[in-house]
Amino acid sequence: MNHQDPSAAERFRIALDALPLVAILRGITPPEAAPIGQALREAGFRLIEVPLNSPQALDSIRQLAAHLPDCLVGAGTVLEARDVWSVHEAGGRLVVAPNFDAAVVAEARTAAMAVVPGVATPSEAFAALKAGATALKLFPAEAIPPEVLRAWRAVLPSAVALLPVG
Repeated sequence: MNHQDPSAAERFRIALDALPLVAILRGITPPEAAPIGQALREAGFRLIEVPLNSPQALDSIRQLAAHLPDCLVGAGTVLEARDVWSVHEAGGRLVVAPNFDAAVVAEARTAAMAVVPGVATPSEAFAALKAGATALKLFPAEAIPPEVLRAWRAVLPSAVALLPVG
């Protein structure tokens, strides 16, 4: 049974279609969050990620979600399934990870959040999609040259968004 609220995944796709970039606010602090988020929103961004290894990341996510209701705000560097609910409670509706962990994807789907796991091989990509990933983060992207990406694109479903990072 699919527990994912289509609105989070749909909001992700709509935002990515409008501006195919995710703002990653590594190192941001809560007092900086709202003004930086507003500037990003004015520049057209609708996808905003605060890595969980940033100082007081959940407080920053809370600030961004409260001030930017039309943006899909969430966390990056989500390594454990238990962290999904902390992000959700802070108002985040987006989970991004550097790796594919089926438990993180399942928890994000249960929480009705968009989820973008990191993958570095086609096998990981297909496993993540089968688990219910909204999109795929290619990580580390510098290790995936254009000719490899072209080969991936030839076999992955064309509607799947690939986000190169790192």
